[in-house]
Amino acid sequence: MAENRESTTLGLLLKELLKERSLSMRKFSELTGVDTATISRIINNKRKATPQHLEKFAECLGIPFINLVEAAGYPIEQRHEESQSDIHTSVDAIQTFLKASNVYDNQFSVQDVEKKLDDYGLFAQTEEGKNTIHKSFNEKIQSVGSVGPFISKLKELYEKFTTNKGTLFELTIIGSTLLYFIIPVDVIPDYLFPIGYLDDAIAVQLTAKGLLKNN
Repeated sequence: MAENRESTTLGLLLKELLKERSLSMRKFSELTGVDTATISRIINNKRKATPQHLEKFAECLGIPFINLVEAAGYPIEQRHEESQSDIHTSVDAIQTFLKASNVYDNQFSVQDVEKKLDDYGLFAQTEEGKNTIHKSFNEKIQSVGSVGPFISKLKELYEKFTTNKGTLFELTIIGSTLLYFIIPVDVIPDYLFPIGYLDDAIAVQLTAKGLLKNN
C-alpha cells in the first residue's frame, strides 16, 4: 500500500492515494475544501503543504496524519517502541510544527492539556459552563470550518452533551473538551493559525480514550 512507503514524497504519495481511491483532484478539492490549484501545486512539488492541508488530506483519505507529515518532509523524531499511541505520534507532529513555525516558544506537553481539561471539567458542571457550550459551539465550528479530523468527533461529543446521553462523569469530560475547543486561550492559543488547533485534537483524543476506558 502507498501509505507504507515512507520514502515517497508527498506529491507522489497523494497521486497514488488518489488513484487507489479513484478520486480526481477536483473531487478531492470538494471533499477537503482546499482549492484544486493548491492541491495541484502541492502534488507537483511547487508549494509546501501546511499543517492545515495535511490534516484535511489525512481526514479525507483515511490515513494517519503522521504519514503525511513525514512525506511532506517535516523531520519527525522516531521512537523505538514497537507500538506508538496516536497521542504520542500526534505530539511528535505538534513538536515538529512548533519548531518549524517560529511563533510559539513554549514546550508542548500532554500534561498541560490534561490540566486544562481538568479545569474545564469543573466549569462544565456549572450553568455558566453549560450555557457557554450551548451558545458558542456552533459559532466556533463555523469559524474553524472543517479543519482537522477531530471536528466530526467534536460534533458527536456536542450531540451527546446537549442530549444528556451519558453519565455525569462522561458528560463532565465531554464538556471539558468542548470548552477546551470553544475557549481560544488554551495550551496553544487558537490565534496561532494553523497550529493553534493541534492541541485541541489532542484533547479530543484524550477524551475519546477516557470514554472508552469508562465503558
